Amino acid sequence: MKLPALLLAALLATPLLPAAHAADAHGHGAHQHGVAQLDVAVEDDGLTLQLDTPLDNLLGFERAPRSAAERRAADAALQRLRQPQTLFRLPAEAGCQAEPAQIDAGLLDPARAAHGKAGDGHADLSVLWRWRCSQPKALTPLRVDLFDAFPRLRRLEVQLVGPQGQAHRRLTPDARTLRWP
Repeated sequence: MKLPALLLAALLATPLLPAAHAADAHGHGAHQHGVAQLDVAVEDDGLTLQLDTPLDNLLGFERAPRSAAERRAADAALQRLRQPQTLFRLPAEAGCQAEPAQIDAGLLDPARAAHGKAGDGHADLSVLWRWRCSQPKALTPLRVDLFDAFPRLRRLEVQLVGPQGQAHRRLTPDARTLRWP
């Protein structure tokens, strides 16, 4: 196993944590509206990103949808999250192909909502995206367009693991390009 894969394992702990526990398990701090955590790992064969965010950042509410309009908004948000090519701009030179997103939608899952798992009003969502890349060393810079898709999102706290080690970055709507050495 290569060093970046070991560091990714330490950062992510599991491939996809249940959204209700993701922030606590990662040690990313308290649930804060407008702020989300993005873990980024560059490996020999590609790129992995995991987003942990309060539902409020995506929808403006943190509970199961109560109306047809809220259900449509939730479905639209989930559809956006399944299209990483619209949320991240990877350099073409990296030769990357996206794999299907893994989403733990928590209360947006109709089965959970139907069984009365309403939560405590502080629900989160977790998404894991993976790209296989022929030239992963060409992945920098990486533009993050989550802010356009979800305007309630104001800040991303980024933990980056790559061939050069670990780093922390903070992204905002005005500074959304992720670079690393």
